Amino acid sequence: MPIFRPTRRRAADAPRVGRSPTAITRRCLDSVLACARSALPNEFGGVLRSDEPGLITDLLLVPGTTAGRRHANFQLYMLPVDLGVAGTVHSHPSGALHPSEADLTLFRHWGRRHIILGAPYGPGQWRAYDGNGNEIHLDVVGTSQGPTVPSTYRPRVVHRDEAPPAAPLPDDAE
Repeated sequence: MPIFRPTRRRAADAPRVGRSPTAITRRCLDSVLACARSALPNEFGGVLRSDEPGLITDLLLVPGTTAGRRHANFQLYMLPVDLGVAGTVHSHPSGALHPSEADLTLFRHWGRRHIILGAPYGPGQWRAYDGNGNEIHLDVVGTSQGPTVPSTYRPRVVHRDEAPPAAPLPDDAE
């Protein structure tokens, strides 16, 4: 009986589907840090997506995710079927950058790369982990566009009723 052998061979340098990401885009990292800041004092949770093999490019917000001061519960069954899903991201408002036992259980059962964000959610307040909970290095790719929000808050005037210009005063010479 003949054994089926594929005739096409994959090139040695071709990216493999499901390759573990080794980098994250600056835009994606800035987005997850901003989401964590806006969720304070509660935790924030999301899912990381990798378009290009080896590069995390997107943040997915899962419908039905609940968060409190000490938890973020994902409804992973609500995710679309997507081979680009790479792992999870969540915040620790306490500032701790190490995974809890619940985090390690999630890491072991779901995804290849996981990010934990620690308050105050600045540029260096995050750590990446593999599926076993071991800390790994993720390169940050791209440039920072800087803050798009003014540093001081000034409310904008949306509608202003302007009075008609005042008539010039009569010129009384005498």
